Amino acid sequence: MIFDTWKTTAALASVLVLSACSNGGGDTTGDDGAGSDDGGTTIVRHETDPYPSTYTPRASTPTLIRGATVFDGVGGQIEIGDVLMVDGRIAAVGTGLEAPEGATVIDGAGRYVTPGVIDIHSHLGVYPSPGVSAHSDGNEATQPVTSEVWVEHSVWPQDPGFEAALAGGITTLHILPGSANLFGGRGITLRNVSGRTVQEMKFPDAPYTLKMACGENPARVYGNRGRSPATDMGNMAGYRAAWQRASDYRDRWHDYWEDAEAGEDVSAPTRDIELDTLMGVLDGDILVHMHCYRSDQMAQIIDMSNEFDYQVSVFHHAVESYKIPDILAEANACSAVWADWGGFKMEAYDSIRENLPLLHANGACAMIHSDDALNIQRLNQEVAKALADGRAAGLEITEAEAWAWLSSNPARGLGIDDQTGSLVEGLRGDVVLWSGNPFSTYTRADQVWIDGSLRYDRSDESLQPVRDFMVGQPGEGDQ
Repeated sequence: MIFDTWKTTAALASVLVLSACSNGGGDTTGDDGAGSDDGGTTIVRHETDPYPSTYTPRASTPTLIRGATVFDGVGGQIEIGDVLMVDGRIAAVGTGLEAPEGATVIDGAGRYVTPGVIDIHSHLGVYPSPGVSAHSDGNEATQPVTSEVWVEHSVWPQDPGFEAALAGGITTLHILPGSANLFGGRGITLRNVSGRTVQEMKFPDAPYTLKMACGENPARVYGNRGRSPATDMGNMAGYRAAWQRASDYRDRWHDYWEDAEAGEDVSAPTRDIELDTLMGVLDGDILVHMHCYRSDQMAQIIDMSNEFDYQVSVFHHAVESYKIPDILAEANACSAVWADWGGFKMEAYDSIRENLPLLHANGACAMIHSDDALNIQRLNQEVAKALADGRAAGLEITEAEAWAWLSSNPARGLGIDDQTGSLVEGLRGDVVLWSGNPFSTYTRADQVWIDGSLRYDRSDESLQPVRDFMVGQPGEGDQ
């Protein structure tokens, strides 16, 4: 299988301040990142988002879905409910809603409406189809610490997997580097829309993430090369050394900003792009997403996060999370898991099918993820399996509760739950109308809206987007 993959000071409210001098001289006299804070003293600053989102919501019309079963994504269910989208946002959810003038009205009788599915762990675009070696662009497996790389610079927007995922109800997805390294680089959150560039797909203002990996992967990759890390203790030593460098780097910059803003004649530290990302984590601006299977390793990582005062947002794969739900809940760390994958290597050996529902039942934040170009197309069915396994174990979890595993919880893990993930008034109109109960294997996504714009319609070929790469390719047919 493919390798897996706020304490902000006032001075950091909008930008990180970084050296404008690439030769290490600490020159503060100017560059694109330099500026004068008081009209005299020049303080070196640098843009934290040099590749900003250019995503623009597509045109939309007011739309009312009437008479469907509604899962709101945060545990609520309405048996014969309505969902109204206006100006790209959720305008109302309830019963007996009136359609605005000029609105499109859709009969949802016998069907279900949910928030769009969010996949928090995808490699689409960096391991695209066709899966040839030239497309293997997700692991910078050249040294254990590669936090200077950004996965968006590897994403190929024409990956036909994006359209296949859209047909499965995916409206937002988080692209991660692989898990060969201790620090694999930055991840990026995308809107599942067609774009010529990755920036046209970037979720506006979504926090950057940092992919880390523990356990067998980095130890195997680098141990087989006769270098550290080759063991779990080597992994931990490598993390701690990097976090110490980052802590020192952050302190130098914070001291510089404090002195410069006080009017002292000081030189800026030398910029280090690798440490920029780690400093962003320490300052609470970048979210840690960590590949980790075993419960004891996750507990050690949480201890290390306390040592260096940062937050782990999500553990990925996390097949033994069911053993430590209390520790995870106390640390406010979520788990992104599979329904039933396990046993394919030693650290995945003690997996159980009840992992996801047990986490939920014990008060921990949990969600489904794909890590796979095919699995992403049917994540609703993966949750159906986990829900059934939980119920067989005696756990009383409703279907409406379980939908949080597909929408609001991954939105929380990505820091975008104030924008999407639930059918709440004012949030983005990311909505799926399903042909029936979405936990049935017979159900398909009939229509998918992103920001209130109808982006997919199973009954209308003109609303089944095809990337340029697939034009003229075999394999097109009924979705």
